[in-house]
Amino acid sequence: MPMATLRPALIASLAAIACIPAFSSAATAQTSPTIRVGIAIARPQIRVGSSTPAIVRNEQGQQLGQLPTQQGSYAQPLANGQVQLGSFRARQIWLEPSNDGLVWIGDRWYRGRLQLILDQGAVTAVNHVGLESYLYSVVGSEVYASWPMEALKAQAVAARSFVLYRRDRNRDPRFDVGNSTTWQVYKGVSSEAPTTINAVNATAGQVLTYNSRVIEAVFHASSGGHTENVEDIWSNSLPYLRGVQDFDQSAPVFNWSQSFSAQDLSAKLTGVGRILQIEPLKTTRFGRIRDLRITGDRGSRVVKGDEVRRALNLRSSLFTVSSETSSGWFDFLQLNRSEQPPSQFTITGRGYGHGLGLSQWGAYGLASQGVDYRRILSHFYQNTNLSALGGAIAQNSPSE
Repeated sequence: MPMATLRPALIASLAAIACIPAFSSAATAQTSPTIRVGIAIARPQIRVGSSTPAIVRNEQGQQLGQLPTQQGSYAQPLANGQVQLGSFRARQIWLEPSNDGLVWIGDRWYRGRLQLILDQGAVTAVNHVGLESYLYSVVGSEVYASWPMEALKAQAVAARSFVLYRRDRNRDPRFDVGNSTTWQVYKGVSSEAPTTINAVNATAGQVLTYNSRVIEAVFHASSGGHTENVEDIWSNSLPYLRGVQDFDQSAPVFNWSQSFSAQDLSAKLTGVGRILQIEPLKTTRFGRIRDLRITGDRGSRVVKGDEVRRALNLRSSLFTVSSETSSGWFDFLQLNRSEQPPSQFTITGRGYGHGLGLSQWGAYGLASQGVDYRRILSHFYQNTNLSALGGAIAQNSPSE
């Protein structure tokens, strides 16, 4: 496919990021480990480009040519097992911008280099970027850049620990992490800000450890008042992921509710016919639903709270259910079977996310009270140490 100009999207994006430095610390840039981030995975074609003249190489490092500034092309798979980018063809194609330039992948700009690989008959774009540069974006992608600096620092350390843990245990040969909430959100330079860069630089190389091992520093938006013990949500008990009081009352998702018609609910929670009743069988110590019984006109079944959360796209598993019949509203257990089937269900809950580790809005609340990032981290990650990157190794996964 022929080369195409990336204007006007390229020019508008470049104008927005022109004031962001390539690297605020040369020493950090030189020593920072490289993270491989899957940006566009198994796509039929991916539009890519560069903000500066970029060298194009094959998988052996041989230079194939140069991609001009502000020009883009679609990477696409070939039947012979190669990737094509404009006139370039190879089993893998690398794009290396000159002078700390940026790479364009899909619809965003990213620091670092771009690798294009053949992936199950499609193309996958992998951004190879230095750890600290990666975090400039992650912090601004995960929380608001306008938050207090101590909250941003806490997020930077948690994100650094999380990605290093994941990289060291990665089983995917293509990349270390993706760019979504399955890992941690990474939106490229559009999410960077002077505050996020300062927070990352101020904590450069700092990770959370337990027994000298980097922990899986999971985090979430808001716990709804109290975080959870990891064994109540996943499996293994770990001394650093313990339930603690949260300070997230200012979170816009601290309280929430969603309503469903009986027909809609029955279509999403299948296998029992028209749903008559939803009742909790088991909750965590702090109130999250672990097991529910769903009863319908064709039977009943027991499901996990997280299964209901995913099926209904709920913000958390910390919720209650009420239903409306001809006689009024009833909670989980009060519905009389002699009543007409419910016409509507309302789910009322608190918080957003799994409730483990750092609560982002809790960090905001503590930082707003003048608590520094070290105390924020030690509160949400119990029994851990703040260590310098280098001597720490990976800890066992709480999710396994």
